Amino acid sequence: MIRKSKGMTQKYVAISLGMPVQTYNSYELGRRKISADLLKEIAIVLDEPIENFFENKLYETKNIG
Repeated sequence: MIRKSKGMTQKYVAISLGMPVQTYNSYELGRRKISADLLKEIAIVLDEPIENFFENKLYETKNIG
């Protein structure tokens, strides 16, 4: 939800992380376990505090303008 709210595609994030889109998709769908280091890199690409990935509520868009 965070990625979508920022208007980013899976392809953009995957390329930014240097991995195939299929691999990134597997992380998003929970088919692959994610390491803390990779989660940190995803947070950087999405420009989002890492703690927001652990909240148990729906992500609310913080877009301005």
